[in-house]
Amino acid sequence: LCGSLWSQLRKRFRLLSTSLLTKKTGILCFYFSFQFKCCEYRRHEATVSEPGLCPTIVKEYERAVIFRLGRIMDRKPKGPGLFFVLPCTDTFVKVDLRTVSFDIPPQEILTKDSVTVNVDGVVYFRIQCPISSVANVSNAHHSTRLLAQTTLRNVLGTKNLAELLSDREGISGSMQESLDDATDPWGIQVERVEIKDVKLPHQMQRAMAAEAEAAREARAKIIAAEGEMNASRALKEASLVIAEAPSALQLRYLQTLSSIATEKNSTIIFPLPIDMMKAFIK
Repeated sequence: LCGSLWSQLRKRFRLLSTSLLTKKTGILCFYFSFQFKCCEYRRHEATVSEPGLCPTIVKEYERAVIFRLGRIMDRKPKGPGLFFVLPCTDTFVKVDLRTVSFDIPPQEILTKDSVTVNVDGVVYFRIQCPISSVANVSNAHHSTRLLAQTTLRNVLGTKNLAELLSDREGISGSMQESLDDATDPWGIQVERVEIKDVKLPHQMQRAMAAEAEAAREARAKIIAAEGEMNASRALKEASLVIAEAPSALQLRYLQTLSSIATEKNSTIIFPLPIDMMKAFIK
């Protein structure tokens, strides 16, 4: 009797142990699968990962800023390659280091000489200090966009219309310098700023077209007057030479007759010297 009771107790203990082991295995599998899911991250933008007990990989153009209990763990970001985070204490932010470009929407700007124009542009920038871009500003990309719009207004407001149309490179350089200085605390380097288009009011376009046409006509008249003046000087010099040398006049006379003879004209006017006509006049 004691042996049968002991065998039954052993069977029940085995069943209970097997049941507990199965439950523990299921809980562990669920835990680790949850942790691996938490380690997944988005590819195209900086994201914050949940803490997890798993290795993490960042690409060649990315860096990871790790926070441990809310503080930046290391002043040097991790990456590229493989790194590990501690469970329940670490979070990390991925930062893309590639050059990013964005368009500045058309801005209605009043120039220094009180002309209203619409100007748009494009900005190229990249993050050179990942830690500053995460710790010093909430959204570095959005803040840079807004700052570029205000910088465009401030810079072009100090220029007149002629400077805006003729010195785009200088304006782009001053905008790039001003924007780069303002975004330096955010760890951002502005590489290039370009003015894309300058749209004038229709009345101003017609006035500028009329002014350009008048300027072209004035230049044409000046050129024609200079040509006539040069021609008159040449004729004056030629008359002085002919007056000093009568033989030059006879040579010119013979050249004129030769040119008339080669032309196919039915009427030829032959001039006679006045000395020969005096007898007929009397």
